[in-house]
Amino acid sequence: MEFYTITSETLLIDDVSHILNSNFKLKLADPVRENIEKCRNFLDEKLKSSTNIYYGINTGFGSLCDKVISNSDLEQLQKNLVMSHACGMGDEVDPDVVKLMLLLKIKGLSLGHSGVTLELVDRLILMFNNNILPVIYSQGSLGASGDLAPLAHLSLPLIGMGYVDYNGERKKSSEVLAQLKLSPISLKAKEGLALLNGTQFMSAHAVLAIIRSSNILNWSDTIAAMSIDAFDVGKSPFIDQVHMVRNHPGQLATARNIRLILEGSQLFNKAEKAVQDPYSFRCIPQVHGATKDALNYIMDVVETEINSVTDNPTIFPDDDLIVSAGNFHGQPLALVLDQLCIAIAEIGSISERRVYKLISGQRGLPAFLIADSGLNSGYMIPQYTAASIVSKNKQLCTPASVDTIDSSNGQEDHVSMGANAATKTLEVVENVEKLLAIELLTASRGLDYRKPLKSSDKLEAILADYRKIVPFTDKDTVLYEDMQKSLAFITEQ
Repeated sequence: MEFYTITSETLLIDDVSHILNSNFKLKLADPVRENIEKCRNFLDEKLKSSTNIYYGINTGFGSLCDKVISNSDLEQLQKNLVMSHACGMGDEVDPDVVKLMLLLKIKGLSLGHSGVTLELVDRLILMFNNNILPVIYSQGSLGASGDLAPLAHLSLPLIGMGYVDYNGERKKSSEVLAQLKLSPISLKAKEGLALLNGTQFMSAHAVLAIIRSSNILNWSDTIAAMSIDAFDVGKSPFIDQVHMVRNHPGQLATARNIRLILEGSQLFNKAEKAVQDPYSFRCIPQVHGATKDALNYIMDVVETEINSVTDNPTIFPDDDLIVSAGNFHGQPLALVLDQLCIAIAEIGSISERRVYKLISGQRGLPAFLIADSGLNSGYMIPQYTAASIVSKNKQLCTPASVDTIDSSNGQEDHVSMGANAATKTLEVVENVEKLLAIELLTASRGLDYRKPLKSSDKLEAILADYRKIVPFTDKDTVLYEDMQKSLAFITEQ
């Protein structure tokens, strides 16, 4: 059993990917445990020795912030908060996202400014380590006062309520607690609010979207290079001099990567016939590169967010401060999630255009990449499917962050809608994976028609592996199975 130790150091997206892929368990470093206890002790002393009013700790919530709650009711206040805010609807959240939410909530609370007990954080770690995954719903967060509804569903099992997926079964959380000989947690002052305030629903979607987008960008250059050779595209648009005089990092890196992937290709290195190639080929460095540059910026924002305290109020024991502010507002995430939506969608859009060219019957390739076209339709309809997915992405790329709806009797009068940006971004990412799978299917067929000329050793090796699961055939077959296999080839490698 391997453990990842949560420390005060920055948690990188690469770390998150490694934790999930390696199925690491979590534990807290001793200094982190000490900071959590220090902050909780400070809050307890404040509540004992002071008559001050602290939002959400001894008051109601939202527009009920002027309602003072007696000390005897503080624990019931926190339990009521979790129960009343578990109002999610819509599709169930993917278990991968739920597990990420647990990880990111643990990281946020571990920073020692939330006033929670060590017992609460340890219970969250137990849930993560044992894959006790709460059932959460995708609709219900405005991305402003934190992801209230989704995080309430994440928190219900702590108090023995709601449902969880555990050992492949859907169970009441109370049953799982009894099975593990655990009692529900009695939430102390501030703990329900610390759980529900926070951006972990948005940020978990963002982290997963970035991880999958990075894989998309790795494959996009490789599959585009296959299409370049399949469509008999010249190498001049990819030489260094062209890109150095514009000097966008992603553009230059993409051109160099395309040349590296195609190194030694008989097709890429032969004399060029066309004066110019279509933009979907000639402008691969510019389009793929812009998305890479955008992703680097987006990753920086998201890594900042997942290492931040995003609940409210924020507690500063060393400064003797309990401050009610707005770190739960999801605007930073809403903006970059909308940007990621658009940036990654463009990878799919240009991919579909290459598919369109490859089936067009140009440059010595048979129409629809099939012998005896007419009797056979070949790859006519995969392009239809790609076009429909691209169109869907265009609809999903309408920004969510430009919207706001007044809530909580006007107390929460500007919201980020970052949760809507998060869920649609992940849908766009999934769609782009499908689009690249269709291009892979198409480009590999184009390369088969270029034989006996060979592409590069790297692409020939990929093609050989691909042909083990999607064999070449010169007549019509049921294509959706090949498309699904192509998708698995690029997402499960």
